[in-house]
Amino acid sequence: MIELKNIKKIYRQGSIEVPALRGVDLKIERGEFVAIMGHSGSGKSTLLQILGLLDKPTSGQHHFLNQDIPHLKEDALAELRAEEIGFVFQQFHLLSRTSALDNVSLPLIYQRQAKRQLDPKTVLERVGLGTRIHHLPNELSGGQQQRVAIARALIRNPNLILADEPTGNLDSASGREIMTLFQELNRQGITIILVTHEPSIADYANRIIKVQDGWICSDETKNQIAAEKVSEKITSATSAPPSPTHKMLQLLHTQLRQAGRALLANKLRTCLSTLGIVIGVGAVVAMLALGRGAQKSVKDQLSGLGSNRITIRPNVQYVGGVRLQIGSVSRLTLNEVRSIQQSIPEVKVVVPIVRSRAQVVFGNKNSNTEIVGTTPDYVEIYSVKPQYGRFFTLEQDANRERVALLGSTVVRELFVDQNPIGQMIKINRISFRVIGILPTKGTTGPRDEDDMIIIPLQTAMRRLIGKLYLDSIDVAAADSSVVDQAQNSILELSRTWPKTPNSEGDSYRVDNLASVQEAFSAIARVLSIILAAIAGISLVVGGIGIMNIMLVSVTERTREIGLRKAIGARNFDILSQILIESVMLCFAGGLVGIGLGWVLILIAAKVTGWTLSISFASILLACGFSATIGIIFGLWPARVASLKHPIEALRYE
Repeated sequence: MIELKNIKKIYRQGSIEVPALRGVDLKIERGEFVAIMGHSGSGKSTLLQILGLLDKPTSGQHHFLNQDIPHLKEDALAELRAEEIGFVFQQFHLLSRTSALDNVSLPLIYQRQAKRQLDPKTVLERVGLGTRIHHLPNELSGGQQQRVAIARALIRNPNLILADEPTGNLDSASGREIMTLFQELNRQGITIILVTHEPSIADYANRIIKVQDGWICSDETKNQIAAEKVSEKITSATSAPPSPTHKMLQLLHTQLRQAGRALLANKLRTCLSTLGIVIGVGAVVAMLALGRGAQKSVKDQLSGLGSNRITIRPNVQYVGGVRLQIGSVSRLTLNEVRSIQQSIPEVKVVVPIVRSRAQVVFGNKNSNTEIVGTTPDYVEIYSVKPQYGRFFTLEQDANRERVALLGSTVVRELFVDQNPIGQMIKINRISFRVIGILPTKGTTGPRDEDDMIIIPLQTAMRRLIGKLYLDSIDVAAADSSVVDQAQNSILELSRTWPKTPNSEGDSYRVDNLASVQEAFSAIARVLSIILAAIAGISLVVGGIGIMNIMLVSVTERTREIGLRKAIGARNFDILSQILIESVMLCFAGGLVGIGLGWVLILIAAKVTGWTLSISFASILLACGFSATIGIIFGLWPARVASLKHPIEALRYE
């Protein structure tokens, strides 16, 4: 089974070399029960660690099951430990947060070859712990903990059991029970090698090897006891090996459970370490919602000015290098309105507009406000369906009737608590009957959109203002997709309208509100990206905190990492275990952060008056960010843990 030739092991402490083994030659056959004796510092524990593939010799030849051990990589050694060797450690090395049953089951998750394995409950019953399987290690006596360690060594039905001072922490009665159990296991065909310094313990073995100062000074063999076949009791306790898929799921499930236990073991530290992630995710969710709310607010305010609106106005003109006043020469009339309606198929509605300011009086109250003369189609372009009352008709416009619709600011200043519908007001001393109240629009920059009165176009031009020309023409495109096309067509058409001879440039300007809306939306998008980036910085800071905590956790659990490697865990198994813990930590913080973001959104909605909500995309983004942070910042601690040498980790104080 094992062959050592001229094995030397030298430890280096700075520039000082300390030889532990000075040239050991040893053969161990299958089915032997070997005791290795020696005083402290003689090299017996080092020899056992090399036999168990936990450590490599400095020089010499080491063969285990005909494999050249010094040339094997760490994962290959881990596989041999997982399939062939069971360890019983002097310090037990039980996981403190897991039950006896889970401690015994731990080696099964690292077993990769398809072979029959023992049932954990049956093995615990066999070592006399059938009633203690759900107890934690701190609820067991020293002898019971050692029995759990032996059961863990047996669980994979190994060919070799290595025991380091298995009775060193036990009373004499418990020690005798353990050694009797070892003899029984040896009779069943299992090779056993134990290290002890007590002759009474070594007497249980069939072969006693004495080590002194790194040399084998004695090798005595007593009468061999023929190995029996594995008893019917063990055979009946075995079960068929799981499939690879089931094995993978079992490993993932076990790692998730152990990660949860590790995080819950230090609840305060876990909560504090996730605080950065909680704040970062909450800020990201809230900032994204605020960005969307800002864009929607801009869109709503601009759509209130006219959806898909194009505005035509007289342009600045130069004649002979002299700048003329806007509208002094090039003027809009109803003829231009009709030409647009007849010539541009992309146009849905055309609305002529005249504007002026006037003094408005009701009773003993008065106000100076803007007067807008227009047609009934104004409602469709500007989305100003009266909140109360109605809009005037084409017939009323043609008849030049004196009817008016008031903005909410005018209503507030003139009527206070009275109902204005049906009341008579005076605009520049001309009486008008109020037939409607316009919906509230709010302010656009310094301008109050509710400080206005709308009257019929013909009434404004002929009876009130006395204008023969229009101030502007507003056009609504049939669809947002044809706004640019309609704008270009109107611009081309405007070049055929009357203009001043020898004037330079276009006589009319055609403005597209969609471009303004896009500009404001772009600004809102940039602001939302900046806000999200600022929030992302807190995620990175939280990730650094996670990395620090995971490094502390790796340091605290160095012995546990050494144990996992001793029972067959590969570097990847350790790496994935630490990464899962990091991702769970960040993911839990992400979920709490989403809740925090929701609270922040509720507060922001009350402060801004915007309609804010958490989108599914922002939740996915937040969860994805938190998981990514867990992977990125957990990778270094996980790599540090995976590269730890098993025996050095087990010796860590």
